[in-house]
Amino acid sequence: MDKFRMIFQFLQSNQESFMNGICGIMALASAQMYSAFDFNCPCLPRYNLAYGLGILLVPPFILFLLGFVLNNNISMLAEEWRRPQGQRGKDQAVLRYMFCSMAQRAMIAPAVWVSVTLLDGKCITCAFCTLVPVETLGNTSHPGLSQGEMKRVLARIPCKEIYNGQELIANEVAVRYLRCISQALGWCFVLLMTTLAFLVRSLRPCFTQAAFLKSRYWSHYIDIERKLFDETCAEHARSFAKVCIQQFFEGMSTDLAAARCHPPKKAPADAVEAAEKLLGITDQGTMNMALKSWHRCKPPLHLHPPALASGNGWAGEGQTPAHPPVPRRETAAYYSRV
Repeated sequence: MDKFRMIFQFLQSNQESFMNGICGIMALASAQMYSAFDFNCPCLPRYNLAYGLGILLVPPFILFLLGFVLNNNISMLAEEWRRPQGQRGKDQAVLRYMFCSMAQRAMIAPAVWVSVTLLDGKCITCAFCTLVPVETLGNTSHPGLSQGEMKRVLARIPCKEIYNGQELIANEVAVRYLRCISQALGWCFVLLMTTLAFLVRSLRPCFTQAAFLKSRYWSHYIDIERKLFDETCAEHARSFAKVCIQQFFEGMSTDLAAARCHPPKKAPADAVEAAEKLLGITDQGTMNMALKSWHRCKPPLHLHPPALASGNGWAGEGQTPAHPPVPRRETAAYYSRV
């Protein structure tokens, strides 16, 4: 169990590298999925285009959404976007920076799929085989066919076993023509994505360095603040549970001692230490009020000491906590809630 905890802490401390590794694995998996995929063109005029473009575009869309799902920061972005204004403003530039960072990682696997698909050429051959220029590549002396018959013949180009239009246009000629166009589009797509990645990763910080640093800093702050808040809540919940269980057994011990005329034992030192970690929040209603206040009215990002008295906002709602914190721990209580 300790080994798994160490691995989890390592992944949390190296989250960016971990997410880059996940995106790389997804990119390799997308290429492997395409190579293992059994491509079967329907070879029908009404279905070739839908099938070819569906294989080209639908899996990248799924991989793009999957890249967001596997990113732990998507919930943090949604929470920051939907939270009330409260005492802390929301910077749209920070939200855009967080979304763009996640989108860049999520785009890796879809870009690999589209690149591999275009370079392979099967999807384009299936989707656009009915648009082959017969006048240029085919036999012009072949007796004329109606438009419907011509499409039915050309739709069978990807299926060599049922193609019967060799006299009209050779199957190998049409396949080579469409595959050449597909590979050209594939390399253009690779060049376009590489250029966009270079511009986003290299040139953007150069033109807006101050705004870029500010957005990156506050995005890191939001991430770290959320992690520390979760850790503080977990520590408070652990201490709260420990004190509740200790009080339960103390009550049982008191009842047994009264029945057997034995003096009750003193509470252990760890229970006293756990009670000190509660920071004055010792009942369910006060804890719910604190959590609700954290969502509605996060404290402003200003650590000037005189602002501590009106700091969190929930105490100013006209309600007083049932158990106020010990005076010597006021500062620790404030910063734990911040």
